[in-house]
Amino acid sequence: MAEQYIVGVGAVIASLLGFLFLYCNSLERFRGLRKLKRAASMEFPKGNSVNKTGNSEGVGTTDIIIVGAGVAGAALAYSLGKDGRRVRMIERDLNMPNRIVGELLYPGGYIKLIELCLEDCVDEIDAQQFLGYTLYKDGKETLVSYPLEKFQSHISGRTSHNGRFVQRLRKKAASLHNVTLEQGTVTSLIEENGIVKGVHYKNKSGQVLTAYAPLTIVCDGCFSNLRRSLCYPKVDIPSYLVGLTLTNCNLPKKNYGAIILGHPSPILLYPVSSTEIRCMVDVPSEKVPSVSNGEMACYLKTQVAPKVLPELYNSFISAIEKKGNIRIMPAKIMAAAPHLTPGALLIGDALNMRHAITGGGMTVALSDVVILRDLLRPLHDLSDAFTISKYLESFYTLRKPMSSTINILANVLQKVFSASSNPAMENLQHTFLGYLRLGGVFSYGISAMLSGLCPRPLSLAFHFFSLAIYGVGRLLLPFPSPKRLWDGAKFLWVASSILLPYIYSEGIRQMFFPLTVPAYYRTPPKKGPKRNFMH
Repeated sequence: MAEQYIVGVGAVIASLLGFLFLYCNSLERFRGLRKLKRAASMEFPKGNSVNKTGNSEGVGTTDIIIVGAGVAGAALAYSLGKDGRRVRMIERDLNMPNRIVGELLYPGGYIKLIELCLEDCVDEIDAQQFLGYTLYKDGKETLVSYPLEKFQSHISGRTSHNGRFVQRLRKKAASLHNVTLEQGTVTSLIEENGIVKGVHYKNKSGQVLTAYAPLTIVCDGCFSNLRRSLCYPKVDIPSYLVGLTLTNCNLPKKNYGAIILGHPSPILLYPVSSTEIRCMVDVPSEKVPSVSNGEMACYLKTQVAPKVLPELYNSFISAIEKKGNIRIMPAKIMAAAPHLTPGALLIGDALNMRHAITGGGMTVALSDVVILRDLLRPLHDLSDAFTISKYLESFYTLRKPMSSTINILANVLQKVFSASSNPAMENLQHTFLGYLRLGGVFSYGISAMLSGLCPRPLSLAFHFFSLAIYGVGRLLLPFPSPKRLWDGAKFLWVASSILLPYIYSEGIRQMFFPLTVPAYYRTPPKKGPKRNFMH
């Protein structure tokens, strides 16, 4: 009875807040989509769009240099090449990547893949349909399904080996006659009078070469060595992901992943092929055991294995004992903090990273590619670097709905899933699970954001207020007392101290009030004489 009362009161208040949020969001979304559609519909030039400025190698033969041929780089190269741009893509290693992250594509990310005409890249790599998660805590299960009822049957998430997917994207991009893919390590940007003109790089044989283009797009991943030239990086590593590959077993629910919430580490499991399951253990940075001396194997066997689902236990132990099967990856967090650099742009994990436990990186990257492609389409001439840079500044605001929603969810959920012995944190975890079990708009809204199908910061704020009302109500009812009031205040303090710093780092103005950002209204520059923006 008490819980029904909480839900009733919470629903009324949340509905009033939600009406305001959704009205503002509708206006913002309509204007943003109208701007992108207008840009995307403009005629793209068919002729030579680059003015030759000298006789150095590469000048006048390339429109855009792309540094990095991962998911973002390869997808961008294909989309720009398909639009008629002459693209030169430089990748440090063209062998198949062997990573334990970048294996989950949200349904929202798969839709972006369709928009880019790249959906066939998940074919023939044994990719698995992915429909959501089952959360396990203290013997109870909570099912979180992606809201796919209104979509065609093939629309869903996808899980696969990252390397297979990346190789398919590279092959598709390189199939275009105007896209060049080569192996080389970019060492620095070529800068003249504050304008990036191209890159210095070493080819496979170690020879130092230069490449020139009016626009250089850097997307060389989480270990980028160029980001310091283009942004103000502040990287945080709250934990490390320990990856294992499990075989000869199946998850309890087909096409669903599993998240086991247990102390000391949450455990994430999802299929990466028809015969393999990826197991990721989130270990706090200050407690990472060594792999080389056997401490990690011991930690996994004694501390983690008892929490694993019974049907997966034997496969989990076998995976630990398999030589070379334990791999570690830092879970980096970095908010986007670019500084405008004429002639260059930063995207992908080189620009912005979120905790990998929810697997949102590829969805954000593909969303960025779609936005950038649409912004570049109407540009007939890339040679006026200052004008182009001012125009492309809007990219950093237009990307916020998808990027900020997924980033904040990933970073907050990692903290919630890793609830410590702190009673307030433990209570927050139980409140979150209880909120999901309410069903209806509550669980639907969370899963819609988590799937990339509803990337709206105002929806995130709506559910935060609803969750706060529900959580405080659980603590105060049936009768408020001084202790319960204190517990409610601590709950609000803990929840706010987790969420608000991430909102602040993403940019309150860009997230919730994008219409007040001048760059939001930038329109494609018209053809004409160059204008010098330097004073």
